[in-house]
Amino acid sequence: MAKKSKSTPKPARYEDIHFVDSSRSVWNYSLFSDEDIKNFQGGTHYSLYKLFGSHPMKVLRKEGYYFAVWAPNATMVTVVGDFNNWDTHSHPLYVRLDRSGIWEGFIPGLKEYENYKYFIKGFGGLELYKGDPFARHWETRPATSSKTKDIKYKWKDAAWMRKRNRKNSLNAPWSVYELHLGSWTKPDPNDKDSFNSYKEIGNQLVPYIKEMGFTHVEFMPVMEHPYDASWGYQGTGYYAPTSRFGTPEEFMELVDRLHQADIGVILDWVPSHFPADAHGLFMFDGTHTYEYADMRKGFHPDWNSYIFNYKRGEVRSFLISNARYWFDMYHADGMRVDAVSSILRLDYSREEGEWEPNEMGGNGNLEAIAFVQDLNAMVYRDFPDVQMIAEESTDWPGITKMTTGGGMGFGMKWMMGWMHDTLDYFSMDPLFRKDHQDKFSFSMMYFYNENFMLPLSHDEVVHGKSPMIYKMPGDEWQKFANLRVLYTYMFTHPGGKLLFMGDEFGQTSEWNFQRELDWFLLDYDIHRKLKDCVAALNNLLTSEPALYELQFLTDGFEWIDLTHYNECVVSYKRKGKKKKDDLLIVLNMTPVERMNWTVNVQGRGQWKVVFNSDSADYGGGNRFADQQPATRIVDKKTGLYEIKLSLPALSGVVLKKFNPKTPKK
Repeated sequence: MAKKSKSTPKPARYEDIHFVDSSRSVWNYSLFSDEDIKNFQGGTHYSLYKLFGSHPMKVLRKEGYYFAVWAPNATMVTVVGDFNNWDTHSHPLYVRLDRSGIWEGFIPGLKEYENYKYFIKGFGGLELYKGDPFARHWETRPATSSKTKDIKYKWKDAAWMRKRNRKNSLNAPWSVYELHLGSWTKPDPNDKDSFNSYKEIGNQLVPYIKEMGFTHVEFMPVMEHPYDASWGYQGTGYYAPTSRFGTPEEFMELVDRLHQADIGVILDWVPSHFPADAHGLFMFDGTHTYEYADMRKGFHPDWNSYIFNYKRGEVRSFLISNARYWFDMYHADGMRVDAVSSILRLDYSREEGEWEPNEMGGNGNLEAIAFVQDLNAMVYRDFPDVQMIAEESTDWPGITKMTTGGGMGFGMKWMMGWMHDTLDYFSMDPLFRKDHQDKFSFSMMYFYNENFMLPLSHDEVVHGKSPMIYKMPGDEWQKFANLRVLYTYMFTHPGGKLLFMGDEFGQTSEWNFQRELDWFLLDYDIHRKLKDCVAALNNLLTSEPALYELQFLTDGFEWIDLTHYNECVVSYKRKGKKKKDDLLIVLNMTPVERMNWTVNVQGRGQWKVVFNSDSADYGGGNRFADQQPATRIVDKKTGLYEIKLSLPALSGVVLKKFNPKTPKK
């Protein structure tokens, strides 16, 4: 196997620069070494962003931009743009003689922010105008040109970077706020095409996340994309934050400001498919350059898009370099990898006869499996203080197992089964929940198979699925009470948490990417107090070690009572490394108060209520707000104690021991 390359490549020596005539518009100049070419073709070059694309530099004392693009079946490649009136012949690139398919050259005198594309005369004489796959900046849609860019930014997040190994570890609290930058807020709520800048977003977002207590934000794809309605999941500019909101440096500043506020940043990343836009990756040189040629593997029927050819070394190098770019250049703390199931499975969304089994007769895409393993191995080798998170919707084994043991190597995986079961259960009329308690408890049957994150994401509040508050049954009071119980269950269940924007205050309309959230709802007490409830749950999560220290280990959770099906009351413990940190959670999931409810637990001690979803502060009825749960011994020999407390209707109550001593009998 070719040696992996991760260091900055050495530029060609001055005496190695080859050019025909310095008076020509393009000089023959190269940054690539023989080792670079070998690793690029072998799928093991992970720093291609330092070579491909457009780079400002000085050659023979002349400033300008160096260009490099991979177009293996082209017969001519030129750089066209405003600077040469889009003349397809004035600035031709030179093809390397090593048959790597790389075209390159230095254009003296070219300035920053020049619009450009590659004019490619491709296979069969096809003439194409393509954006730069490695461009670091693009025109704002609907324009589609790449832009020359010299990224210069001085980071101020050194304190975060030193400690983020603790903040991003699997035994740290994870409460993720997922948002879409274009619709979280807008400068003009009535103008769908108005966008706040990265700076304006930061001015509002940083204090809001601090107020709410989320540990991380997750941005839906920020990589450049031409079509707003794709939400960023149909990308064309893999190496550029979208110019809708500003420049690359301004996006860096947004990340920096979040880090300075002790907030981690996760980026949605889409290595599974790309659109057929004329300026994009599809048929890049007149052939299937980046995508599979066999449409049984190369076309994605769900999203009308094209699938990367994971067998091709150059494509693997492109994608893994892209992941590394966002960690290296933009200080990302994690990536949520979209549609992992569609990457791994040949039969994903395909009927029998629409796919071909692999050489072993199975449904796994073997080269895609190897790509995912190489990707995660690179990330955790070079950035051990970040997390890779898989959006994987099937039961594919070993998603979060180490690659050295044959696993896929992710740090966490979205727990889609928990999401479906939980929403099914809480959307039922409480009268019928007693017959479906298994939906509530089933998640812990398989929780330890993977490291799971519990997602209530954007996908659950679009396309007719209704907003979270209207998934809940009953009148207004019951809807909000149900949602508070659901969130209490979510935040006290083992695993990471993810909540989509607007869910925290009970958004009453489905998410619409063209509109900002319904912030006016916070003028109403019931919505504002739901937001306060979520903030309190975040504070509980981050302040109670039992909720995160052992969140992926069997020692961190214990069912206490699952037997009261008819009453729909369940109880469980969350346990930390120290017994004094243990929490007892009791959920009453019917609109019936339970007086003097009995819970039996091991170990003596008095218990106090540290969270009650029925608190008036959160819009509840404030029933039994001042209760002191009574404790008495049941069995000295076994150390069994009985706790009696009253449960408000539709409530979640969290208790913690205090001042341990032998209680009165």
